[in-house]
Amino acid sequence: MGTITITVADELKRGMRKLRHINWRSVAMRAFEEEIHEEEKRKAAREIDRLRSASKTPGWSGAKEIRRWRDASS
Repeated sequence: MGTITITVADELKRGMRKLRHINWRSVAMRAFEEEIHEEEKRKAAREIDRLRSASKTPGWSGAKEIRRWRDASS
């Protein structure tokens, strides 16, 4: 397992000391994991947008395509 060191403002550190029952290591790890997850979602959304804009065909309609597939399956 890796180690990191973070610096927090003195006021924040005082507040953390008052709440000794909280596992601050777990709080930090959850925050780091959540930020990684959110960044991965942002990256995926950017990639979807890139693919969508690259695949735009003039005259193509999603609604028409769905209707075509529905009609073909009935």
